[in-house]
Amino acid sequence: MTYAFEPGRPFSEDFRAIAAEQLTQAVMTLEDRPDGMHEAIHDARKNFKRLRSLYRLVAADVPLFQKHENARIRDMARNLSTVRDAAALVENAHYLKAAACNEEEERALAHVCERLTTRRDRITASATDIEDRVSATIVRCEQALQALSQVTFDDRRRKTADRLTKGWRRTLKRARRARQACSETSEAPAFHELRKRAQDYRMHLGLMHAVWPSALQAKRAEAKALVDTLGHLNDLAVMTQLINEDPGLAGNSQDQAHLIAAVIDRQGSLRKHALDLAAEVFQEEPDDESRTIRLLWLDAAR
Repeated sequence: MTYAFEPGRPFSEDFRAIAAEQLTQAVMTLEDRPDGMHEAIHDARKNFKRLRSLYRLVAADVPLFQKHENARIRDMARNLSTVRDAAALVENAHYLKAAACNEEEERALAHVCERLTTRRDRITASATDIEDRVSATIVRCEQALQALSQVTFDDRRRKTADRLTKGWRRTLKRARRARQACSETSEAPAFHELRKRAQDYRMHLGLMHAVWPSALQAKRAEAKALVDTLGHLNDLAVMTQLINEDPGLAGNSQDQAHLIAAVIDRQGSLRKHALDLAAEVFQEEPDDESRTIRLLWLDAAR
């Protein structure tokens, strides 16, 4: 299986197979941990993101299922987030260091990297309940699989096309509102919302890959670039909040000044780049693009 619909297959069967694969992969990764516990958690959370995007696409047809399962999956991801979030901050600090303007700033950011690495290791060592958290997550994945087995849709070709068109239009309209908000403010929550909407769009492009592989793959690459840019921006916002709460993590006043300067400079360029990318990714009208998706699906599902 891949994370993509097969237009000639009954939609209910296809939907359940795609979702079940994500849940099963998450369980296997958390049990086997081929690259260690923390990579397993990171990979499982990716599975959960794919699931939530899949469920949002069909929310209009199964609103209670989507609402309940979205909450379940969101809570599973949060249950595993503490250590991974600490590791992500270290990665972001190294990202800032790599883009340092001069040697002095690079040295200061190297100190920040060291402190955040120490913090990550401390959190990792103190996370004595991580095995219990993983076990609880596996149980909830099994519960999610049981809930999934009860979901059915009207599998007729035009009904399926209507369902996907409606979900597509909803995704694009939510993205448009998020873009508008980002054009009016530089606040982190607005850009975080745009990131979530861009992530959904990227996932949905993957799900619909079969109806026009070359065009949707190119579009998906553009959406990924937007998601990655917004991801860096979100990480900077999280880092800024953490440093505000615990200034000692940034070191002495000189290191703090370099960190703040680097963050402000990078945030400004990332916001501009994100808005430029978003204008390209979401350039079509929601109604127009969703109609195109409908026609492509109807043709592919003949």
